[in-house]
Order: sequence, then C-alpha cells, then structure tokens
Amino acid sequence: MKLILGTLFVSLLSAQTAEELVRRNTEAKGGLEKIKAIKTLRMTGKVQQGSFTADIGEDAMAPNLLRQNFTIQGMTAIQAYDGKVGWKISPFEGRKDAQLVGEEELRDLVEDADFYGPLADYQARGNKVEYIGHDTVDGDDVYRLKVTLKNGDIYYYYLDPETFLEVRTERIQFVRGAVKETVVESGSYKLVAGVYFPFTLEQSSKQNPGSQTKLTFDRIEANVPLDPAEFKMPAAPAPKKEL
Repeated sequence: MKLILGTLFVSLLSAQTAEELVRRNTEAKGGLEKIKAIKTLRMTGKVQQGSFTADIGEDAMAPNLLRQNFTIQGMTAIQAYDGKVGWKISPFEGRKDAQLVGEEELRDLVEDADFYGPLADYQARGNKVEYIGHDTVDGDDVYRLKVTLKNGDIYYYYLDPETFLEVRTERIQFVRGAVKETVVESGSYKLVAGVYFPFTLEQSSKQNPGSQTKLTFDRIEANVPLDPAEFKMPAAPAPKKEL
C-alpha cells in the first residue's frame, strides 16, 4: 500500500509540475490571450547548410495551414500543407508541377503546421505532457518536458529556468517502423505582436549528426492578410491540344 501511495504521489506531483511549467512557458511567451490573438504569420530570412545559402519565406495560418518557400539562383522550391493535403514543387529536381509529398514529408508538414504548437491547450487536444526533471544544455541547467502527441510522436522541451522559454526542442517521429530524431536549438527571441518568437533556429538530425541547418529570420510579421487559396495544391496544367 505504501508503495502504491508513493507512486501515486510522485505521479500527481509530476503532473502538477508539468502543468506549472507549461503555464510558465506560455506566460513567458506573452500569455495565451496574446498568443491566440495571432491568426497568421509571415517569416522571411535565410537558411544556411555548410556553404549552401538560400532565401526562405514561410506563411502560416491558424489552425494548421503552412507554406514554405526556398529560393536560390532564381528558382523557388515550395512545400505546403492545406490542412488535409501536403504538396511540393521541386524545380531543383527538375519538377515544375506540384506533386503530393511522401509519408515522412507529410508528417513533418502536419506537425510544423500546428500553428500554436503542441503545448497550447495540450490536454483538450489529447497531448500528454510530463515533467522528467533537470538536464543540461551546453553546460546550463534546464527543465525537461516530455510531450507525447496523439499520433505517438514525442517532443522533448528544454526550458531555461530563468526565462522559461525553450532553448532546445527534440522531436522523435515514428514513420513506417523507422525512427527519425531532430534537434532544434532556439535563440535570439524577439517580441512580435506581444509574443516572443525565436529568430534563430539551428536544426540537426541524430541520424545524420554531421549535417546542421541554420535558419535566421530577418522579419516575422503577425496577422498579415493571407489567402487560404495559397496553401492549396495547384491543379495540374491541362494537356496541350494537338493541332
């Protein structure tokens, strides 16, 4: 009985701590009211991977619309999600027409398109959050949260104990029996419409540790007018009629 009660107490304490850390993180960003007041975002900047550099642009609309552009040498690649369908245009691969994305790419788009992220209203959305103790990032102490999505994928949030903003996020995805682990370091937080956003993101893969991608946003705009049609997959061009 003592063991059962002790386990129950630890479980309840962990749940309360997780809820408290989510609340502190939400307040640190600006509060749920200001976060939910943002309905669209437009981000522009650059992405760098080794010596490769490209211009990037991202449009997002609540609750789950996303369009990302990558431009280099006058050519623009697009990947997007319209709430149901994920699609892309890949001119660098010789494809100028829109095509559906594969299962792994779709999983990325669906989760990236989650406008407010997995912590917002996590209980109502069926996500599970656990506090799993202290950890360190680059020698600094952090709080660590484990977030399990309804689809089974897992996020680990590393929160700064002073600001309660995330400094690192790890994402573990399970697609067709394979595991994909991505690490994102967040920094250079700035206010946009009363909410703190990271203006630098450094992304790496645990499956390919030598590869690192850095995103630097020059500008993030909130509540810009966006047309939902821009997220829809373009129709295939009609075949030319033979004369």
